[in-house]
Amino acid sequence: MYDNIVYTQGSEAGLSRFFSKVYSLVGMGIGLSAFVSLLMLYVFPQNLIAIMTGGSWIYYGAILLELALVFMASSAAAKNTPAALPLFLTYSALNGFTLSFIIVRYAQATVFQAFLSSALLFAVMAILGAVTKKDLSSLRKAMIAALLGIMIASLVNFFLGSGFISYLVSIISVLIFSGLIAYDNQQIKNVYYQTGGNVGDGWAISMALSLYLDFINLFLNLLRLFARND
Repeated sequence: MYDNIVYTQGSEAGLSRFFSKVYSLVGMGIGLSAFVSLLMLYVFPQNLIAIMTGGSWIYYGAILLELALVFMASSAAAKNTPAALPLFLTYSALNGFTLSFIIVRYAQATVFQAFLSSALLFAVMAILGAVTKKDLSSLRKAMIAALLGIMIASLVNFFLGSGFISYLVSIISVLIFSGLIAYDNQQIKNVYYQTGGNVGDGWAISMALSLYLDFINLFLNLLRLFARND
């Protein structure tokens, strides 16, 4: 479906095509995840309930498989192998499956509000990252450091069960992934120009995977924040 393409060095039209290619993959990933989640919620709700009540090992097994698929897809994209796209799409579908177990716990209006807000915030930060002249590399380093801190805080709070810490973690996470969205969009430009327009499937899938993860994490954290009003 996607052929390796060498774009014209310095061509704005070539850069636009590369952006389009990356975002078509992001859209495919998010769309596939949404489709699988809707299937589980509205076509196979009994299966969803059965897994939640007596087959939790299936859910946790899917989580572990997701982690493996992320690393496999990232590695395949870095090597620009044909397996990269199928791995990315398989991960997206599996993520839709696991997301359904989270979404089912929230009101439909809250899920819609979180998704719409995520899409709008994603668009704003994507545009900001694409047009800014400021190097966002230092921002990424700060965001990664903050993300590690958030992971540690979340682990500690797993045992504490503090609602305030959970709320604070969600707010900081929204800020972190908003910053990463801007950085990743700037990286699309950087990769294009640094390779002289020699960007094919591997780079596009790698960029798409990063943006897909940014969006999903942004959505989940906004969902937790909006759910406090349910």
